[in-house]
Amino acid sequence: MSSARVKVAIRCRSCGEKFVLRGRREKDQIDTGFKQCICNNALDFEIEELAL
Repeated sequence: MSSARVKVAIRCRSCGEKFVLRGRREKDQIDTGFKQCICNNALDFEIEELAL
């Protein structure tokens, strides 16, 4: 099974911090390894896939 590399922008809805990461898309899921924001928010994020 092949996975595609993607670039993702993750914005914390709690504090507004923005992270731009690269990850792998497998089916409908993107794995970047991102767990939580620096403000300890681990649930409320806005995720946008960007062009590589």
